[in-house]
Amino acid sequence: MTLKVYADRMSQPSRAVIIFCKVNGIEFEEIKVELSKRQHLSPEFKEINPMKKVPTIVDGRFKLFESHAILIYLACAFPGVADHWYPADLFKRAKINSALDWHHSNLRRGAAGFVLNSALAPALGLPLNPQAAAEAEKLLSASLGMIESFWLKGNGRFLLGSSQPSIADLSLVCEIMQLEVLDEEDRNRILSPHKKVLQLIEETRNATRPHFDELHAILYKVKARLRELRVAGTMNRGNPGSRTELQSKI
Repeated sequence: MTLKVYADRMSQPSRAVIIFCKVNGIEFEEIKVELSKRQHLSPEFKEINPMKKVPTIVDGRFKLFESHAILIYLACAFPGVADHWYPADLFKRAKINSALDWHHSNLRRGAAGFVLNSALAPALGLPLNPQAAAEAEKLLSASLGMIESFWLKGNGRFLLGSSQPSIADLSLVCEIMQLEVLDEEDRNRILSPHKKVLQLIEETRNATRPHFDELHAILYKVKARLRELRVAGTMNRGNPGSRTELQSKI
């Protein structure tokens, strides 16, 4: 049976899983679960994933959620996946697992929190929260600094000094790419000091083209729509009309 991937391309980990499948020639069916329309909260989806999150995969009778677990499974279960994505070497795997665990507690919390509270909240019917955004930005900036000073150590082009990308590179870079929905001033203020992170993004993009650009195209569309709505003055805090309009544009 064909692998089924339940995903929303606005979701950072969803993009990572889909890119991984495309790059490695894994045949799959993409089933859209639109978070802005609350489709992940439906009884039907809850039967597939009780946590009501994306991405989720179904491989025959096997169901799995949490993107890092999914990426590890795909790397191990499907033939033809290059070893560098999740090496057979136990020590290298442990290091990749370490980076993935760090990501969830640091980079993801900072990046997702900042983007939500400074840009995307109205699309979900929530008010923008400058205080929460400021706190998230502190963690985001510290995380980007840690990537530069620790995870990108050595002469390799990718995390952990590697010359080829792993699932950790893909996961972290897809997270950082969510910053593309911000206005240019915020994006540049946060990312421009981190030259090695910017280079990591480019290296990962080049290693996974054309799929990387295809999956991230949605971010630039949403960015343009957010700009239009700000200019039109429709994105008032918690305004239901703003939420409806943005959802229809997404």
